[in-house]
Amino acid sequence: MYMHYCKRCHHVHMLNGHKRYCPNCNESITELKIPYMEYVSMNREERELFLNRLTDEMQLQDLSTTYRMYKYSKWYKELHSQLPQTAIITYAITSETKMDNAVSAI
Repeated sequence: MYMHYCKRCHHVHMLNGHKRYCPNCNESITELKIPYMEYVSMNREERELFLNRLTDEMQLQDLSTTYRMYKYSKWYKELHSQLPQTAIITYAITSETKMDNAVSAI
């Protein structure tokens, strides 16, 4: 379980996996550093204080983290499999003066 925060909903979500979008409003969410077990062990007052800290942009940056393995996740691979692949093609131009160790590209 991973903790995420939605700025639009002002809600902390406990989600399995590293999600990118809020399950309520489909807006982008922020993954938090706080472990699941630490969050669930908070009482009501502590959770309210924590939620208030998340509404401040500077504190949200301090409390958030970036999932570093996202390039290996299923959604990332699916996204990039849908994008067109680009290729760079280089070839020598024969009409110009030849130079040693030079490559021309258009």
